[in-house]
Amino acid sequence: MNLGDIVKLAGAMPCFDLALLAQAFDDRREAIRVQLSRWMAQGKVVGLRRGVYTLSETYRRTPVIPAVLANALYRPSYLSGLWALGHYDLIPERVVRFTSVTSRVPRRFENPFGVFEYRNIKQDCFFGFVSTGVGEQKFLLAEPEKALLDHWHHTRGEWTPQRLVEMRYQHVAQVDGERIGRYSRKFRSPRLSRAVQNWLALTSDAEQGTVTL
Repeated sequence: MNLGDIVKLAGAMPCFDLALLAQAFDDRREAIRVQLSRWMAQGKVVGLRRGVYTLSETYRRTPVIPAVLANALYRPSYLSGLWALGHYDLIPERVVRFTSVTSRVPRRFENPFGVFEYRNIKQDCFFGFVSTGVGEQKFLLAEPEKALLDHWHHTRGEWTPQRLVEMRYQHVAQVDGERIGRYSRKFRSPRLSRAVQNWLALTSDAEQGTVTL
């Protein structure tokens, strides 16, 4: 196995893993790992997490889109929480960490493309996401309603009206009231149900001009 072999195999991929190389080539797994370490030291291969890599920009034929990478680094997962709220412009802040939800144990990875955090959620609540992106560069993203619920679920404390207002939510018309209520019931969480009730009351008041979100 040489670098040209990997460029042919994975040059059009945003990332690849050790298992793929072990299946594609006759080299022993440990020999592949050692060679990858050498190429990483030479700047030809970039480590993304243990066992997952990408080629350096010189050898890669496709750009690395961090949102796509967020899905690929830890499966199954979808982008949600604060990152998704920023993506939808529901909050004014620019979110630099890629927050995702997974049905597996929580993890955190940091590499040259960003910080990737994964929060656990029970399998029954692993829903409410869509595939988006351009061309073959697709990633899974929570719908606006699910991004809100996931963020509220993973943040401690009561989501009172005052706390919701302090978040400075904006462009709230894109959040469907019926859908967020229906989605929240699947969590079977009284705390989330109260958060949704407060959200619906505040957004109704915002439409009438009596409160600013």
